[in-house]
Amino acid sequence: MEKTDILSYAEKVLLEESEAVGNLRRYLDDDFVKSVEAILHSKGRLVVTGIGKSAIIGQKIVATLNSTGTPAAFMHAADAIHGDLGIIQPDDIVLCISKSGNTPEIALLTPFLKKNGNILIAMVGNLESVLAREAHYVLNCSVEREASPNNLAPTCSSTAQLAMGDAIASTLIKLRGFSSEDFARLHPGGVLGKRLLMTVKDLYKFNDVPMVYPNAPMQEVILEISGKCLGVTAVVTDGHVVGAITDGDLRRMLQRTPDYSKLTAQDVMTKEPKTIHENALVVDALELMKKKNITNLFVVDNNNRYMGVIHIHDIIKEGIY
Repeated sequence: MEKTDILSYAEKVLLEESEAVGNLRRYLDDDFVKSVEAILHSKGRLVVTGIGKSAIIGQKIVATLNSTGTPAAFMHAADAIHGDLGIIQPDDIVLCISKSGNTPEIALLTPFLKKNGNILIAMVGNLESVLAREAHYVLNCSVEREASPNNLAPTCSSTAQLAMGDAIASTLIKLRGFSSEDFARLHPGGVLGKRLLMTVKDLYKFNDVPMVYPNAPMQEVILEISGKCLGVTAVVTDGHVVGAITDGDLRRMLQRTPDYSKLTAQDVMTKEPKTIHENALVVDALELMKKKNITNLFVVDNNNRYMGVIHIHDIIKEGIY
């Protein structure tokens, strides 16, 4: 195949999969509503099961549900009929994912679920299958064909299953009123959680607090900037920031006035530098730095008193950039 043929075929695959997902809108019905409501009001978990590629899709759906406030667990259908059925508790709802709905594992599993009294939701591509007939609710994930050349490898069908799972999870997020703060609490160690929860106070407290008074001689200013290793010092009066001096200000000063022996901090400082409250989110500090093209901010408390410095390197170390 030529380069153009490769790109053309790849485009064809993407178009077929996007059409398969788009067609799901026509299949949304009362069973989808009842399925979502049952999961929402369940006293147990949603146990998701499947086999083959459907099992892999099921694991992703479980991960999405757990991370957005819906307790879920994955159970491989093959393992279920060989001892893992104990995972399913009386109050659990079971979501069974299968393209054909007729695999031996599924056929063995459904009678137990019916006998156990669990609500069974089928996400299936064959409405005439054993699974579709036995389920309480059916989520139609039929596709006209797979995007693979021989119409065998799960492509359109697995994409449709994944999209239907996202539709369930996202609808539950909406119904639960699951907020960004809720999401962050479930992702404390990841970048998403940090972006939503980490405050300036969490970072600046690890830095030294560079500070001079307006009448400080330049020798003292230079030593303060060098000693605190942040490339800046605040100029402070009565605990409040009145100016800032950066190492760049020092270089420019030396270019203008090689003899700085008679200069003081107030002669060189930039007045009214940018500050940020200690309880502000780190992402807000980052956006302010980007907007003003600066690398640090002075941190203040509720009384606008100087508390320290947050540097852009502190934020980068946390992976928030």
